[in-house]
Amino acid sequence: MPSATVLLLADARFPAGGHAHSGGVEPAHITGAVTNLSSLELFLRGRLHTSGVTAAGLAAAACDSHANWAVLDAEADARMPSAAQRDASRRQGRALLRAVRAAWPKADYLEHLGHAPHHPVVLGAAAAAAGCTREQAAHIAAYQSVAGPASAAVRLLGLDPIAVSAIVARIAPEIDRIPWEDLPFPSAPNLDILAEVHTTAEVRLFES
Repeated sequence: MPSATVLLLADARFPAGGHAHSGGVEPAHITGAVTNLSSLELFLRGRLHTSGVTAAGLAAAACDSHANWAVLDAEADARMPSAAQRDASRRQGRALLRAVRAAWPKADYLEHLGHAPHHPVVLGAAAAAAGCTREQAAHIAAYQSVAGPASAAVRLLGLDPIAVSAIVARIAPEIDRIPWEDLPFPSAPNLDILAEVHTTAEVRLFES
């Protein structure tokens, strides 16, 4: 069974700024790629097996108080061709780091993460501070790659939250099986393009 700290880090109510980011759902909706439940499910599955897999691998690697976070941060940078994606990841990382420092003040090694590290790197370091395993860190990252955009879709499209939760439940077994032992690099060019498109939108509900 998952520990309470795993649940805390995965909880959208943990004040890490995730509510301000749509994970690409907003620009996907603007461009007509996500308009209903079926297209949302396709989007979430695609996101899990691309950026979600990458986030899981990075979080697992960073779940070690002796990890070389500078190298992992560079690895994260190299896996995000979109400048908008990199900026969003660093904003989320900075917000998460503030919350983690308050929650686990004795984990003084968190100071070595720098001013604005990438979100999955901070998540892995936070998981280490909370006593989680590398596998748990990976599952948190993979879950958030789906749950965050799903929540954003409810607000953006006015979808039935129960039906959206059912989508996440159907995807949950895939989250459990996500590869996390290595640092993967699946390509998600559509997510990169959507992130850049989002920066030019005249009206936005989410930061990214």
